[in-house]
Amino acid sequence: MSQGLALCRSQDPKFWVALTPALLVVSVLFVRNPASNYIFDEQEALLANPYVHAEDGMLWRDAFKRDFWGLPPTRSIGSYRPLPNLIWRALWQVSELPWVHHWVNVMLHAANAALLASLVFAVTKNRRAGWLAGGCFACAALLTEAITGVVGIADVLGGFGILLALASLRLSAPLMPVGVFGALTLGLFSKESVIVGVPLITVAALLLAPALHPGRPLRFLRMLLASAAAVGALTAYTYFRRHYFPVELPADLAQPLASDAPALKRALHAFLRWFSQPKLPADPMNNPLVDTDTPHRIAGALRVYFRGLVQVVFPWRLSGDYSFPQEPVPTRLFFPQSVLGGALLVLPPIAALWLWLRSIRRESKALFSAPAAHVALLALALVWVPLAYFPHSNILVTLPTVRAERFWYLPALGAAMALGVVFDALLLRLRWRRQVVVLLAAFFAFQGCRARTHAFDYNDDLSFWRATRRAVPRSAKAQLNYSVMVGAHQGALEKRLAINARALELAPKWPMAHIYYGDTLCRLNRPRAAWPHYERGFTLAPNDPNLIALSLQCLWDHGGMDPHKERLLELVDANRGSWLAYLGSEIVYRGEQHGGVEKKYRPRGYDEGPKKR
Repeated sequence: MSQGLALCRSQDPKFWVALTPALLVVSVLFVRNPASNYIFDEQEALLANPYVHAEDGMLWRDAFKRDFWGLPPTRSIGSYRPLPNLIWRALWQVSELPWVHHWVNVMLHAANAALLASLVFAVTKNRRAGWLAGGCFACAALLTEAITGVVGIADVLGGFGILLALASLRLSAPLMPVGVFGALTLGLFSKESVIVGVPLITVAALLLAPALHPGRPLRFLRMLLASAAAVGALTAYTYFRRHYFPVELPADLAQPLASDAPALKRALHAFLRWFSQPKLPADPMNNPLVDTDTPHRIAGALRVYFRGLVQVVFPWRLSGDYSFPQEPVPTRLFFPQSVLGGALLVLPPIAALWLWLRSIRRESKALFSAPAAHVALLALALVWVPLAYFPHSNILVTLPTVRAERFWYLPALGAAMALGVVFDALLLRLRWRRQVVVLLAAFFAFQGCRARTHAFDYNDDLSFWRATRRAVPRSAKAQLNYSVMVGAHQGALEKRLAINARALELAPKWPMAHIYYGDTLCRLNRPRAAWPHYERGFTLAPNDPNLIALSLQCLWDHGGMDPHKERLLELVDANRGSWLAYLGSEIVYRGEQHGGVEKKYRPRGYDEGPKKR
């Protein structure tokens, strides 16, 4: 710790100076096992991504006509992120190992930490504050999912765009809008949530102008220029996406609201129609808040926000999944975590306004004083955290996922700014200096240990789901996926059955839990015992071709089809026009011809690339 403080005292944390130690620290904490296989969403994002594999002669420029998973607009599940796809396709020519792909995240995160350190130094003219802020961001254990998981590239690239836009605020007034426009455009083509950069960069330009340009602050002019550039980037991105990736609007946006609706609601509705966000999937298993009323959804969202804030400082438990019923719909509107979450969402921007007004009073006519610069940066951080998190909060728009640690990448930038300023202020208290040094050493050691421990969870998919199941034992998805990994890696079908039963107990209405429980029984050569679970799954999800094909093929392979043909045809008659009707009738009447389910409809195998059709 003493060597670190010595570095803080002797070296200015400019970008190229800060980059090397940042890369060293980030590599030690977040690099995963080189032998790691594809984990969780990486299988869909890389192995099953037709754009990455250049299927059907897809050109490089087709990245702008595909979503994050390589799907066309008609099949998109809501994520338009061309830049990650371009990077993945380029790297795929070099190596197919996920370890190689995730190094992009590692290096970008180090660059982001160095950019943040240099920005804080440029604002405060304080070496220690810059190093501390950059260190807090580099070591943030909550960001492990975004850095160590390949799919987190969207979040890390989005953060890179935001930080480049912040760095552009240091340019002269004529050049600054060009830098902001280019940086935010890069960020938006990496992840949609970079839309928060429009208000964030506007506020940053206003608050930081006197510190970055003490000779001629021109704070309101710079704010207007930054805002115009940010809005221009959002407008250009939106029209570009609407042209090359046209999507059908969801039913609730297709029609304008009634003229007597509240003005704010109508304005939001009009903006969402213009923005034309691709329709997001609504799965109660991944986000239970999709099936509740607005007040309970907000209460649940505030609880999740509070828990995430705690994890920023004290990441005791980290997980790659928080799905149902780990984060259920709350039974009450007001409880400690919802109240604290609401307070921490609303009060920090109010405090930021007070701090900004105070910083203005402390400015001198000739020079923006260091204490005032600290106050302005702290004010920015207090606005930054809740505003950067808000698009992921499930308050304004219900997301496919109720909670994910990668959502905190942008908010953690603001948190690191605040921690850098606060830690530096504490170190100035000579009376408490020894205690503060001990506190800082404990903070960084704990963050580093938790980051490294969580990164070890990415050794392979079995390790990942084992660790996830331990961290969130009430997640049915974690239980089910771990059971599948146990079967795939260890061949322990009885153990898989027992764990699968826990998933079924947690989510008795989840069709996948029934189907996979039946699949385990079927693989144990007990197709008769499997049938009731298959039937329940068919009833709950008659239009899920993957689950249905998986079930029917296992029954066929294990000689369990004949005893259930009559009942299967009854289900076919009861679900006309569904996938169940099609696949069920096909296997009954043409199963011999195809060897069960026709091959093009069978689910993609474990660790398998995209299917040729």
